[in-house]
Amino acid sequence: MQCCDVLFVYNPEYVLRKWKEDDFFGYQYLNGINPVMIKKCKQIPSNFPVTNSMVSGFLEKSSSLQKEMEKGNIFLVDYQLLDDIPANTINGRKQYIAAPLCLLYKDTHNKLKPIAIQLKQTADPENPIFLPNDKEEDWLLAKIFVRSADFNLFELVTHLLQTHLLAEVFCIATLRHLSSVHPLYKLLIPHMRYTLQINIMARNKLLDEGGLFDKALSTGGIGMYKVLQKAQDSMTYSSLCLPDDIKARGVEDIPCYYYRDDGLKLWAVINRFVQSLLKYYYPNDSDVLEDTELQGWINDIFCEGFLQREESGIPNSFSTVNELNKFLTMVIFTCSVQHNAVNSGQFDFCAWMPNASSTMQCPPPTKKGETTMKDILQSIANISSTVNILAAIWLLSSPFSDFIKLGDYPLKRFTEEYPQKMIAQFQSDLKKIDDEIVHRNEGQEFGYTYMRPSLIENSVAI
Repeated sequence: MQCCDVLFVYNPEYVLRKWKEDDFFGYQYLNGINPVMIKKCKQIPSNFPVTNSMVSGFLEKSSSLQKEMEKGNIFLVDYQLLDDIPANTINGRKQYIAAPLCLLYKDTHNKLKPIAIQLKQTADPENPIFLPNDKEEDWLLAKIFVRSADFNLFELVTHLLQTHLLAEVFCIATLRHLSSVHPLYKLLIPHMRYTLQINIMARNKLLDEGGLFDKALSTGGIGMYKVLQKAQDSMTYSSLCLPDDIKARGVEDIPCYYYRDDGLKLWAVINRFVQSLLKYYYPNDSDVLEDTELQGWINDIFCEGFLQREESGIPNSFSTVNELNKFLTMVIFTCSVQHNAVNSGQFDFCAWMPNASSTMQCPPPTKKGETTMKDILQSIANISSTVNILAAIWLLSSPFSDFIKLGDYPLKRFTEEYPQKMIAQFQSDLKKIDDEIVHRNEGQEFGYTYMRPSLIENSVAI
């Protein structure tokens, strides 16, 4: 892909050429639409009985599964959240959802490849572990089931819940508790432009009865609400803070993880920008403690957005400037950078439907060696579901007329000289990151652009 100064560069043709390849399957866990699932595997889960004899042939010569885990080269993706979710019925036909476990290996060429796939959570003779040296159709269908599960979890959790609905929580609390002259209102409100409007449209067109999710996703219908509830119950503050999340998943060192690399740079410059403004408006921790509007704002987020779940780690008050700085960084990052990272690549990766089938029309196979290409074609989404999804992801990935990029504040709410100077510094820092990303992408066939600051919308606006 050649990098250029346009809002989006579509690459479904690249995916069409590469989607069957194991290394591209692995690449998508790093830089695709759902780059938040992969984690380092230090011990094989008891419900996923992969043995060394199964996978040793896919590892470095004379190595073993245990040795590769000790070297940090084995990774796991677990779709346990989809277990026991009732499947949708589309046009009178029952659909199917897998809840896979996928083991991946970082090889000596730094390519991430799947080496074992189990499509259900319970180990059972009728729930085989699929391997790269199985019959070609068996292995391909197993990967298609994983990609379908990933698409469903991505749309409902990574995209809808963890960006759109979270941004709405932050927006409502801001409108309720912070006056228009409050410095944090001035800081935050540009990152909430159009959020309520786009979410109302999503409820009416996508989530409501008869909407897109009902028409095209295996998790549509009652399953959608069960997935969202399970995800909400398990969502934590640390998972929303990129540096903490990267560390918790053990993926600090995996190569070519551009989502991590670009995201950490952007997190850092947003954090510095927020810190510089807080230094001006909150010189001491006592200024934070005594700000009743601010304390009402965070308590509203804790009570209404996170249902007073203390185990979420979301604070219900702020005691220090540093606490406030981290939380505001998370809010701005979520409403701008994170949303763009998981939204803008949808047409690129999902326009070729077999790479991201929105639903599966046949149950996961219970035996190996019997799958045919006819079985694969009968399993993936039908024309109606595919057309509905294509229309939606094309719209969500399209340029829009009044785009405002991250760091631009055309309404100039801050009038003092110091905040204006800090905004200018923020814009300069973003420009530097943008140039670095362009330089890195030069010569790459499929460069990672979803975190280029010049392409990131300031808010969840689409």
